[in-house]
Amino acid sequence: MGELGAFLKIHRVGFDKRDPHERVLDYRQYFGLQSDAELRRQGARCMDCGVPFCHEGCPLGNLIPDWNDLVYRGKWREAIDELHSTNNFPEFTGRICPAPCESACVLAINDDPVTIEQIELAIVEHAFVEGWVIAEAPPRRSRKTVGVIGGGPAGMAVAAELNRCGHLVTVYERDEGIGGLMRFGVPDAKLSKAVIDRRVALLEQEGISFELGVDVGRDVPIAELRVRHDALVIAIGSRVSRDLEVPGRELGGIHYAMDYLYQRNRWVAEREGRPFRPTPPEQQISAAGRRVLVIGGGDTGMDCISNSNREGARSVVMLDVYTELTDADPRHPWPLPPKRTSMTYALEEGGERRWGTAVTGFGGADGRVTHVYARRVTGTSSLDLTPVPGSEFVVEADLVLIAIGFEHPEHDGLVADLELGLDNRGNIRTNMTYRTSASGVFACGDARIGQSLVVTAIAEGRKCARVVNKALGGTPMDQDRELLAIGAWSGEADRTLRHEAEAAGTVRPDEEFFSGPATRSRR
Repeated sequence: MGELGAFLKIHRVGFDKRDPHERVLDYRQYFGLQSDAELRRQGARCMDCGVPFCHEGCPLGNLIPDWNDLVYRGKWREAIDELHSTNNFPEFTGRICPAPCESACVLAINDDPVTIEQIELAIVEHAFVEGWVIAEAPPRRSRKTVGVIGGGPAGMAVAAELNRCGHLVTVYERDEGIGGLMRFGVPDAKLSKAVIDRRVALLEQEGISFELGVDVGRDVPIAELRVRHDALVIAIGSRVSRDLEVPGRELGGIHYAMDYLYQRNRWVAEREGRPFRPTPPEQQISAAGRRVLVIGGGDTGMDCISNSNREGARSVVMLDVYTELTDADPRHPWPLPPKRTSMTYALEEGGERRWGTAVTGFGGADGRVTHVYARRVTGTSSLDLTPVPGSEFVVEADLVLIAIGFEHPEHDGLVADLELGLDNRGNIRTNMTYRTSASGVFACGDARIGQSLVVTAIAEGRKCARVVNKALGGTPMDQDRELLAIGAWSGEADRTLRHEAEAAGTVRPDEEFFSGPATRSRR
């Protein structure tokens, strides 16, 4: 596995990042891959751990040491097969996943971890260039149809898996494009929307139907979809933004971060000639020439900084309740991933982050915000903050973006119409089975577990698909085997089934069908 002792002599080399002063002038991807030779060297650093904690750190359970070794040996074709066996969309996770696998790398205990995310992205991009990623429609179709509500990563994953099982899948998305927050929340500098479109085109070629601009529960009654489909999967994400209830919140110029990011992504889409939904002039949010204050220090807040810098903001300040990081921070011991990092791509491009601060109110003039009241706090998270006496201060701002997370999925519309049970956090309750309180209706992703990572959303979709497939009676091949077991196939049907099974790779050439007096089976 890798090169013996390579981790002792080869140092980590991460993504090749463009100069911050250059990249802030455009929306092109801000990073690139290292050369193939360097990537092979990086793959050699994988240590063949006795217990590969990277498996546990990855919600998808990616076979990381396996494809690290294959890259080290230059076996890119085999590497994409290993990668796709657990991850439907490595081109997404390789760009925007915060890589909890790297935090769990054993090397991370006292050294820099293996650059897992970069190797993952290199594998899938090699595969696309070489033409190894192609549409693969299922060899047989069931008579079952599934409606997936929500076109984010969880919805895309559950649709892809159920389609492979042979079921006919339709994805209903209320926005003008597939991808969810990957498309409308993540800047193009991190994830070009052409990458999403490339995968969606493959899914369409494989037989999945996408209906855009359809808000289920408003544009189409949920009762109609229940009649139309044998099963429904709700993957609408967690879209109710968490608010900040402090004096002055009603002032103009204070917005949820996602409202701003949606507009910026649509602005880029318009200039690239992609479909976009225009924003009425009176609702437009712009950071150009403004003093921007971002509340919240997570990825969404960083994306707000990135877009504000690209718009030409006068200044950008971020207020983060987390206290400043230390080398031995007890909040995220190995192998847990950190909640914050000392530097981010957005802060490299400009802006100031103030640690350990909490907003206490807003002030303004003529109905618009002009300044923000804040104070220093201590604590390990937003749940145990303690104010520092006498630490109050004021920050001037005429655009405030609230980026402190999400509460739960939207309840109005289909959730209310189906009278779905909810957990104590307002998420759709499934009791760990992906089955909602409504018969034939399932849920996965952030709508079920609350806000999470893109890699977790894909894992949720894959797991949910297994449950739905079983509820529908299994794949066509599974159904065929049941007919074989009760002797319902003629000899000619056996031969036809065997030929199709071998072509699909579900039956090996050395396996044989045999029949007894009352049963037929496979061995």
